Amino acid sequence: MSTKISVVFYSMYGHTYRMAEAESEGVKRVKGARAEIYQVPELVPEETLEESGAKKARKEFEGVPVVEPEDLVEPDGIIFGTPTRFGNMAAQMRNFLDKTGGLWQENELVGKVGSVFTSTATQHGGQETTITSFHTTLFHLGMVVVGVPYENEELMNMKEVSGGSPYGATTLAGLDGSRQPSENELEIARLQGEHVAKVAKKLQK
Repeated sequence: MSTKISVVFYSMYGHTYRMAEAESEGVKRVKGARAEIYQVPELVPEETLEESGAKKARKEFEGVPVVEPEDLVEPDGIIFGTPTRFGNMAAQMRNFLDKTGGLWQENELVGKVGSVFTSTATQHGGQETTITSFHTTLFHLGMVVVGVPYENEELMNMKEVSGGSPYGATTLAGLDGSRQPSENELEIARLQGEHVAKVAKKLQK
């Protein structure tokens, strides 16, 4: 029996996408587990994306399929990734989750593993509040919420500036978006993906 994990993300400049790829890599570390990556629909007009430079930055993941609510039914676990907007998830992710009311009514996501990762501009830009407030939605959907266990020494790294918490993997983009996810941050994302796959596999049994 294979274990399917979906990684569903929103990314404007690519930071959250690169974290999503790392989450997927972590899932594949678990024997019998497979990962699929989806992006949520964009709400920003094309001309605004062009003016902000986001359109160019998004070319690396423009081929990633856009998720529909029904795509959440099949996987055994779902890892959500979103940049932070004033300490909360991005509007694009909120808009997508607001479309899952039908799944909620039919209890389609009850018992599935759910987890969250995020990206912020600064070290204290709402990483933990974004993830923990996101968890509220997952609890309403009946999901089994997991984070990143402290058994992973990467969470203890004090030698460099790094995102990552027991609530979920995080990265810092910088105010101008020039900073890319560090290897420590990417490894925490991989560990999160691996942990989600392991928990989902156990629940299957």
